[in-house]
Amino acid sequence: MEKKSPDAPRPVTLKVLAEYLDLSPATVSIVLNNSPVAKSIAPATRQRVLDAAKKFKYRANVHARMLRTRLSNTIGVMVPELSEGYFTTVMSGVEQCLLQEGYLSYTVSHLYRPDLIEEYPQLLMDRSIDGLLVVNTELRHKLPIPVVSISSHSRTPGVSNLELDHTRAAAKALRHLYDLGHRRIAFMKGQPFVPDTELRWQAILTAAQELGLPVRPDLCLYLQQTSLSSEVGYQPVRELLARTRELTAIFCFNDLAAIGAIRAIEDVGLHCPADISVIGFDDINAARFSNPRLTTIAQPLYLMGQTAAKLLITRIQCPNDPYPEVVPFEPELVVRESAAGLHSAPKKSRAK
Repeated sequence: MEKKSPDAPRPVTLKVLAEYLDLSPATVSIVLNNSPVAKSIAPATRQRVLDAAKKFKYRANVHARMLRTRLSNTIGVMVPELSEGYFTTVMSGVEQCLLQEGYLSYTVSHLYRPDLIEEYPQLLMDRSIDGLLVVNTELRHKLPIPVVSISSHSRTPGVSNLELDHTRAAAKALRHLYDLGHRRIAFMKGQPFVPDTELRWQAILTAAQELGLPVRPDLCLYLQQTSLSSEVGYQPVRELLARTRELTAIFCFNDLAAIGAIRAIEDVGLHCPADISVIGFDDINAARFSNPRLTTIAQPLYLMGQTAAKLLITRIQCPNDPYPEVVPFEPELVVRESAAGLHSAPKKSRAK
């Protein structure tokens, strides 16, 4: 039974809150810190604790808790860049999980600079983070804290890797183009500093070989720009179309590059998909609103962000438990309007 409310001038400590609720301080602490064993406490009791903490504006003594548990309830997040599309969707999933679990984060962008990739983990650890989440970033050294990566393809000890099945992704995309009748396909390889690049490129080469699709050197595009915007795909496609029009489709490295490719096709007086079909990769939000709407290979980016954050928190709270080295995710082909059969639409080129 709840006792008389604490006096206003009296600090509402954990002990005072426990006395008011007629519960042990340990029980109150377990609920307020969302401990792994909190689920063993009756839901009604947990709600009573949360309601009382809110009513009396209880604030935990963070410094005392850090001294007691050696945890700060803070994680570090390393990303290449907080640009539109891929990274914002992943981070939405990460932030939603952190909010639910009562964690804060420091987020840093390294812009693919090797010196920052080396320096940032130590700088974040100097700020007492409990664990590190890295996105599309390869770590080369083992760290003394739990680490979870998304699309980093790292085999560094101590790192849990969330990875898309690129073999199935490439097979789904090229099978779709093949079934639409496309044989003269341009292939776009990502920037050399992006961890996904080589794995995805080898998957494309394997899928093309299995389908009997030629990978012509004159129809291969190699991205170089560090910019994570549609400009990265626009200029290479403009240059390709200035050299040749002997292609019917382009398989782009990601959706931003695909949107840039579609703009380049239109700017030289051609149409997508009537003249050239385009397939992207990622299924970012903009893919549903581009013109035409983008056919793409979807990664479950929001889910990957949520899963990575949850796995990292589990590893922080249960450091002696076994953890997975790899957590696989399946790709999905999302069919929209940017890829069509060779004879499904009339060719309509317009002069510029």
